[in-house]
Amino acid sequence: MKPIFTLLVGAGIALGIVVAEPGLPGALRTAIGLGASTGAPPARDSHGHAHGEEEGPEGTVRMTEEQIRTSRIEVVEAAPGTLVRRVSLPGTVAASADRLARVPARVAGIVTTLGKRLGDQVEAGELLAVIESSEIATAKGDYLAALRTTELARMTFEREQRLWHRRVSAEQDFLKARTDWQEAQIRLDLARQKLAALGLSQAELEQLPQQPIEALRRREVRAPIAGRIIGRTAILGAAVTPEAEIYTVADLSVVWVEIAVPTTDIAFAAEGAMVRLRGEAGPLGEGRVVFLSPVLDAETRSARAVVEVPNPQGAFRPGAYVTADLATAEQAVEVMVPRSAIQQIGGEDVIFVRTADGFEKREVVLGQGDQDHVEIVFGLDPGERFAAGNTFILKAELGKAEAEHSH
Repeated sequence: MKPIFTLLVGAGIALGIVVAEPGLPGALRTAIGLGASTGAPPARDSHGHAHGEEEGPEGTVRMTEEQIRTSRIEVVEAAPGTLVRRVSLPGTVAASADRLARVPARVAGIVTTLGKRLGDQVEAGELLAVIESSEIATAKGDYLAALRTTELARMTFEREQRLWHRRVSAEQDFLKARTDWQEAQIRLDLARQKLAALGLSQAELEQLPQQPIEALRRREVRAPIAGRIIGRTAILGAAVTPEAEIYTVADLSVVWVEIAVPTTDIAFAAEGAMVRLRGEAGPLGEGRVVFLSPVLDAETRSARAVVEVPNPQGAFRPGAYVTADLATAEQAVEVMVPRSAIQQIGGEDVIFVRTADGFEKREVVLGQGDQDHVEIVFGLDPGERFAAGNTFILKAELGKAEAEHSH
């Protein structure tokens, strides 16, 4: 009877301990028939994470499609590519000589009108300036006189021709009238050529007989090409010589970049080769080598190369310095990603691979690279989608998440 009493007393003591300690393992509580603990909920840290709660896999960043778009994170597929190694050379932007026009006065006289300012856009044939000149007045007068003389000589010749055919006048008079008409035509042609050399167009020549006398001394200076005024040396009211430059007009929609190519790199600057151009702020565009001098500079031992560059937005300004990158070698790789996709975390190169819930950090092994891209030797397969731009946002989010988890 005594052993049974002792066993009952021991069981009661054990039951009291279990009830008083809700933190005992659940397996032990179940074994003694108490079930799971119904005590207070587990404590949470300052970030609201419950100790023992299930968390997402380490190295992941949860983001929705909307968050990805808002953050402007570019997602692309891994694919093969070609690495291009380049050599960088300094260059100077200049106006294209094919699209540059210096506008001279062509006559000696006084500048009476300057119709355009620096920076103005002009069309071909548009009036730029007016010069009053006795030289142009004399040339126009000679032309008008020759024009009237020729017309009179033509009428005389036609009359003498009719009279000679009727045997009314002598053949000698007919021949003299024909000679006078031919000589008048020669003088008219000479007067016309002189005015053309002074810059008058065919349309202006045709309008001369209808112009008032006071307009004969005016020499109208017109734009030879469409473009922008980049130079104006004339002063209103100043006397000019025929060689004096009035305006400089340039079409800057296409410009040149001149570079000096060392002998070691001449093979990569062949005519027709593509050249990348960049300034202090970053890439500016691409151009093509249109000229490579066959003669080396005696002092620098380099060849002058001219790169023609489209400039529709005016990013290239004549006189500016740029860097020209010439392609020197090309190599195909199985997986190529932009350098902006690579981040350094814990001393390792990582890339963020797109998952159903966001992005997953993945360590990669880098291979060869060029200025903009790098080869992935291990860690990323063709066809996998990854973050190619703005990856610093993912790096920051991952660091914040790991800091929270460490608490």
